[in-house]
Amino acid sequence: MAAPRGSVFTKNDYAYVELRDRILTGVLPAGSVLPQGRLAQEIGVSTTPLREAVRRLAAEGLIMLEAHRDARVAEVTAAEARHLYEVRASVDPLAASLAASRRTDEDLEQLHRAEADLRPLGGNATLDALIAHREFHRSIYRASGNPLLVDILERLWDKADRYRMVALETRRDSEEDSRRVAKEHRQIAAAVENGDADAAAQAMRVHIDKSLGRRAIAALEAGDSRA
Repeated sequence: MAAPRGSVFTKNDYAYVELRDRILTGVLPAGSVLPQGRLAQEIGVSTTPLREAVRRLAAEGLIMLEAHRDARVAEVTAAEARHLYEVRASVDPLAASLAASRRTDEDLEQLHRAEADLRPLGGNATLDALIAHREFHRSIYRASGNPLLVDILERLWDKADRYRMVALETRRDSEEDSRRVAKEHRQIAAAVENGDADAAAQAMRVHIDKSLGRRAIAALEAGDSRA
């Protein structure tokens, strides 16, 4: 599970976030071997925190560890992108519905802060913009009051982040996309605040249907057809 920005306290956490960011941004491309000694030096940690980061990222599916072989960055595939989309299309609306039914005043404060911190994923989109997007969804997940569901969704988000980057590398959000996404976020937040479980689930369903994950499927399938 990714540590939010500003909450990295240990060398293990620091190595994990730095290594994960390099994978997500393509500095360490899919399929590449991880030069662990060199990476530890570049990141500024010993090999022990680096190895722990590799193990954590392997558990999240971002790194492949095989016996007697080098650690490699996991490949991205159209099949996995579709599998992630299919699961999120079911569980994200469930989380939104539960959030609308169970949210507390503290949950709503966190939701409002997260919404205020959102920024467009347009031409100058950064990893921090993706993290802000995640924090908005995380505030919905936490408001569901279901720790098991939160854990499932956090793990799905970890795996889906690389596919969001694939989608943005294919095509950055246009101004029209940014306006649409902002409207979808407002509708989700309003439904949760109003306690309307059905509206919250439907707003989230629409949001996932037009998500970067859905765009990544099309991009990867198009690449497969040209191979």
